[in-house]
Amino acid sequence: MSPDTILTLSSASPEDTARIATRLGACLDAGDVVLLHGPLGAGKSHFARALIQSRLAELGRHEDVPSPSFTLVQTYDLGDVALWHADLYRLSDASEVPELGLDLAFDEAICLVEWPERLGDLAPEDALHLHLGVGAVPEARALRFAARTPRWAARLASALEG
Repeated sequence: MSPDTILTLSSASPEDTARIATRLGACLDAGDVVLLHGPLGAGKSHFARALIQSRLAELGRHEDVPSPSFTLVQTYDLGDVALWHADLYRLSDASEVPELGLDLAFDEAICLVEWPERLGDLAPEDALHLHLGVGAVPEARALRFAARTPRWAARLASALEG
């Protein structure tokens, strides 16, 4: 079953995209998984970095948030919950996911996963899918949020619409 579109937004600039990421980040809790889809250069890492930095800023922390392109996973302690940022681009097979511990983190942490296609059947059924695409001008982005479960609709409406 493919995810149903819940919300489509446009972003005119990287700053707009970061604001959307911040608003989404504020509504995420333990067990929430956001799968970031899109081609190279679509803004997956930018979106994840903005979301992570906003959650750290809520705690009075300002840290560099590197892309986990080579480490595959970066984790952040948000006090009451951990946030995992995974970039699976270099993963050769879904069988490597348990070695990273990502499958366990899906239940207890906030997880942001770039290149989720590499998860295969391990992608959580109740994950939020964010499809990022390049917009009409180079800095613009189209953001399509989709999910297989209805629990995301109300949360996204309150966090992102308006």
